[in-house]
Amino acid sequence: MIRAIVTFGGVGLLRPAPGTWGSAVATLVALGLAMAGLAPLVPLGAVLAALLGLWAVPRATSGATDPDPAEIVIDEVAGQWLALSFTLLPLWWLGVDPLAAWPGVVVPFVLFRLFDIWKPGIIGRADRRSDAAGVMYDDLWAGLFAGVASVVLAGLSHGLVMGWPG
Repeated sequence: MIRAIVTFGGVGLLRPAPGTWGSAVATLVALGLAMAGLAPLVPLGAVLAALLGLWAVPRATSGATDPDPAEIVIDEVAGQWLALSFTLLPLWWLGVDPLAAWPGVVVPFVLFRLFDIWKPGIIGRADRRSDAAGVMYDDLWAGLFAGVASVVLAGLSHGLVMGWPG
């Protein structure tokens, strides 16, 4: 059960780039929920994935020499769902089809991967903890940064498209 949780049902075993696979599958699941009118389940899923990850990752890495094996992707799932919550919830609230507003799905995915790989500031500090909590925390921070940046970019884009300022 622990292996199934940390690999997100085996997605973490896909190669190359299991973290990107984990983020991509998480994005598709979130998009499916949003298209079914169930976007509020995305942030709930982020919380559940984070809690399950905080419980399962220490058990999966106990006694291992690598504190963050590539096949562990529950952290990417939690972070990606957190990032997507910032756009999918407003789209749902406004009754907008997430496919019609596709940048609201693509931008959080791309930004999350960018922040997860680049690891600026507090994201990198969390990653350098080199423990099971750090495995989860860096991706949660990356998800938060990606979500906020997505909202800022959407605001700028819509302002520019709608003629703001002026």
